[in-house]
Amino acid sequence: MTAYEPLLRADDLEVVYRSRGRKSFTALAGVSFDIRPGETLGLVGESGSGKTTIGRAILGLVPITSGTISFDGRDITRIPATERRGLARDIQVVFQDPYTSLNPSMTVADILVEPLLVQGWTRRDASARIRDLLDRVHLPADADRRLPYEFSGGQRQRIAIARAIALSPRLIICDEPVSALDLTTQARVLDLLIEIQESTGVAYLFVSHDLGVIRHISHRVTVLYRGEIVEEGEVDQVTSRPEHPYTQRLFMSAPVADVAQQRERREERRLLAASREN
Repeated sequence: MTAYEPLLRADDLEVVYRSRGRKSFTALAGVSFDIRPGETLGLVGESGSGKTTIGRAILGLVPITSGTISFDGRDITRIPATERRGLARDIQVVFQDPYTSLNPSMTVADILVEPLLVQGWTRRDASARIRDLLDRVHLPADADRRLPYEFSGGQRQRIAIARAIALSPRLIICDEPVSALDLTTQARVLDLLIEIQESTGVAYLFVSHDLGVIRHISHRVTVLYRGEIVEEGEVDQVTSRPEHPYTQRLFMSAPVADVAQQRERREERRLLAASREN
């Protein structure tokens, strides 16, 4: 694979939830995108837009109604569970909530060693790998003996990131990984993810509702609205000069530190809403 060939590609992806006695709900409709090796594709939209469903579809956690997902040229749309476990070496995930994504009864060492042992590592090699992982996410060496409750939210998310990179994956799905953190901690975790990407070449699918966060970490951006792509392109274009009205609303709703600028954005949102009504 060259650097210009997709690592992951989704073609005309559709996910429809059906339940007995109720109307069906289309979570994704005709969604197509690709992720190149070593890049970050930002996936942005409000709650219910379908962005998290995309990540879950790639991980095999939701049934795909139609369309295909391929990884490194291989169709992984409906592979058996045994093959899906093998794929975990290459595709990992960092979840939104650092408080529930870690087993509270396991030490950090146990949390980090588990995926390594499953993949056949010896305990000796796994222990050496844990020391390297803690160093990579800037946690002290003695963190391995502690339990998750002893850490702050940002530190817990660093542990989750260490677990995700333990097997040296080629793609990590980041599902709102900083939304539960304060702004200062968000910036530090985003910078850590960028640092890891630059040193390892891992690709990210970065899911967020915050266009400002997407701008900080992404190379390209895909905007979802009600299960469909409404805008996509290079990060500077989409986050600075959005063309679709929905993306414009996301841009103007992103928080900014400057009070006067925030006031201007509120007025822009009001004018945009008025123009749609007229």
